[in-house]
Amino acid sequence: MTALPSWAERPSPAGRTAKGLILTLIVVSVLFPIYMVVLTSLSPQEAVTKAGGLVTVPDGLSFGAYRELFAGGVVTRSVLVSLGVTAVGTTISLTVTVLAAYGLSRPGSVLHRTLLFAVLLTFLFVPGLIPSYLVVSSLGLLDSYWALILPSAVWAFNLVVMRAFFMNIPKEVTDSARIDGASEFRILWRIVLPMSKGVTAVIGLFYAVGYWNAFFNAVLYLNDNAKWPLQLVLRQYVLQGQSLITGQASVSSIPGQALPPSLAIQMSIVVVALVPVLFIYPFVQKHFTKGVIIGAVKG
Repeated sequence: MTALPSWAERPSPAGRTAKGLILTLIVVSVLFPIYMVVLTSLSPQEAVTKAGGLVTVPDGLSFGAYRELFAGGVVTRSVLVSLGVTAVGTTISLTVTVLAAYGLSRPGSVLHRTLLFAVLLTFLFVPGLIPSYLVVSSLGLLDSYWALILPSAVWAFNLVVMRAFFMNIPKEVTDSARIDGASEFRILWRIVLPMSKGVTAVIGLFYAVGYWNAFFNAVLYLNDNAKWPLQLVLRQYVLQGQSLITGQASVSSIPGQALPPSLAIQMSIVVVALVPVLFIYPFVQKHFTKGVIIGAVKG
């Protein structure tokens, strides 16, 4: 009987115990900061003062920070902006990436090698801030929502991964459809995409998280505060300490209620920024291995 390599052998009880402890420590190290952030956002002034910072032990709960946060209107507007940019941007990026990846996965397509070389070249040479700003300015996109979408509409890494996955689809499947008279767009829509749900979901998640977390394009291209996405509001308030409610730095915007602790308001913004990603990720997580590993390794 051929001996298995060491990495394929069943681990010993001590090895399984050690792996369990290591995984437990990793999970705790990830979840504990989130727990502190959520608990602090729900804590009253007395609990925050007693803890001297982030709260680790519950000592009363209060939703005052969230009421104060959304009463001012700044965060509500920024959430809507981020949701709109993420939805439109992800749709555009995923559509362009799928079309480009499918075209580049066909060896006989027009300018196949030239376009593929141009895509791969972006891994080595990244345009600087000044050229990017000049391009956006010359296109008339300054102070526009499109400035948050178009400059980062296609990521070369995502395109290469999806192209590799498309190339892994059996050629006989597409050839038989082509013989039956199906056009390239019909083959892509009816055959290729249904077979690529995993990689499409993963690439879509990458784009959505990228748009949701992006703030640097807003810093560069937006002058109107009303168009700020949530991440820029988070940066301005949490990191730079700017007030979210103009002219109400010490008085609550909700009559008859004391102003919640500033740290609780800061953490509530962090929670609002985290919720969409934490909600979407579990539904897409199952596709990660199937969608990315297969496309990247076998391609």
